Amino acid sequence: MSALRLATCQFPTTADIAANLAWVRHQLTQAAEAGAHLVHFGEAALSGYAGTDFAGFDGYDWTHLRRATEQVMATAAELGVWVVLGTAHPLADGLKPHNSLHVVDDRGQLRERYDKRFCSGDPQTTTGDLAHYTPGDHTCTWQVRGVTCSALICYDYRFPELHRDLARRGAQLLLHSFHTGGVPAARLREITAGIGAQQAAHNPAASTLTYPAVTMPAAMTAVAASDHVRVSAANSCAPESLWPAFAVRADGITTGRLVRNVPGVLITEVDTTEDLYDATAHWRRRALEGTWHSGTTTDHPRSRERTRL
Repeated sequence: MSALRLATCQFPTTADIAANLAWVRHQLTQAAEAGAHLVHFGEAALSGYAGTDFAGFDGYDWTHLRRATEQVMATAAELGVWVVLGTAHPLADGLKPHNSLHVVDDRGQLRERYDKRFCSGDPQTTTGDLAHYTPGDHTCTWQVRGVTCSALICYDYRFPELHRDLARRGAQLLLHSFHTGGVPAARLREITAGIGAQQAAHNPAASTLTYPAVTMPAAMTAVAASDHVRVSAANSCAPESLWPAFAVRADGITTGRLVRNVPGVLITEVDTTEDLYDATAHWRRRALEGTWHSGTTTDHPRSRERTRL
């Protein structure tokens, strides 16, 4: 079997676990009613995102989060859908938690967990994600209806080594969870001004003129086209959200996009047998294995002597 129906979700993530849970269960139901087999949520969708949705994990209610997670798992089993759920994963006392994606199967069992490997911040771990989270150290793939799925989280997108490694492992669908929501309107204006309004005409695809709105969708398109992998990009839509959730086909064509700042569920048919344009098909595997050219090279002196006309 090579086709699955994917739901890419966005809702206004907050610090309120109960409110996040209500949104997750509501959108799981919407997705299941639309025939989805796999439902994808954004970064920290259930737990809230430390440093943005709330100040930090001091006094955090981990018991509440665990019970909410168990309810999501039970809902997945009831509806018979797989879930990729952004959340936080606690470690031992004194250690910062992981920023994670729980992979829950259609029987409600936790099948895998991806922990964000490249957390933003400085080497002293006092800023960005590193002020709140411990980075992960592993990759993961799993199968849903014959499709090899993989996962990354937000800032991971800036490290193409991760995407290429997943391609080497045979990933066909990348579930990339983001949280670029909850930006105060004043901060949004400040970022836009810092880029320069004169650049707007050169970035027509950007939903807002900010660095994430320009670079994140562009990066997902590039990953899809260069690795020939389908991409689901889930986000928070808490105002101001910098861009809406979307899906990209393996040839780099965007097939659907939600509305910025508006909750929604995007349904995408993922068919790995579909005949799509693939300019790198002949040479991708060789490149992944370390041969960084097409065809056959030559030892002719006219090729090797690079300082002579």
